[in-house]
Amino acid sequence: MIDERAVEIWNDELEELFLRTGHRFRRVEPRRRMRDYVRGLLGPVGRKNGWQLAEYAGHRTPDRLQRLLNGARWDADELRDDLQHYVAERLGEPDGILILDDTGFLKKGTTSAGVQRQYSGTAGRTENCQIGVFAAYATTRGRALVDRELYLPKSWTDDRDRCRAAHIPNERTFATKPDLARAMVLRAIASPLPIAWVTADAAYGQEWRLRRMLEETGLG
Repeated sequence: MIDERAVEIWNDELEELFLRTGHRFRRVEPRRRMRDYVRGLLGPVGRKNGWQLAEYAGHRTPDRLQRLLNGARWDADELRDDLQHYVAERLGEPDGILILDDTGFLKKGTTSAGVQRQYSGTAGRTENCQIGVFAAYATTRGRALVDRELYLPKSWTDDRDRCRAAHIPNERTFATKPDLARAMVLRAIASPLPIAWVTADAAYGQEWRLRRMLEETGLG
């Protein structure tokens, strides 16, 4: 059972993390919205959409949270690097394991970046969805997500007008899911995370370029 003391500890730790990453947001307003957004994602909100997250944060409309995601200037990759340092300090062990997998996010419509009808392991069938490839870090001290990449099908990367409309950078080209996983492994190796093993399912294990890279870096 979760008691009040545990909640206090988690809250204090979250506040420390906010202070640690706050400098990535140049102005006070986006820093506050970032806190509201994260607390909403972690809180007892039924559906994590803009309206319900805004209501949980005490906002009248989702406009402020939408500006955080659509208009405010901040670098998600810099936040990822901060996160990896934080996880290395709190959970790092010499025999740490990096876990690779993808998951689907069901969507309606055609404008969300990377969305199309494709197989979703989350749904267990072909659906209109986005696919994200994720890396998690695990030790006996705990586990946490530490990296992510959005999979862009060729129907997107071959249509530069569609990519520009969705604010996808011009330098983004087609990459398979194992290619994205490989990039995350290389970033994790370059980070402070101590890693001894990498694990994934057969969809990644059968990719010889990924296996060769792991062999060359000496990871199990």
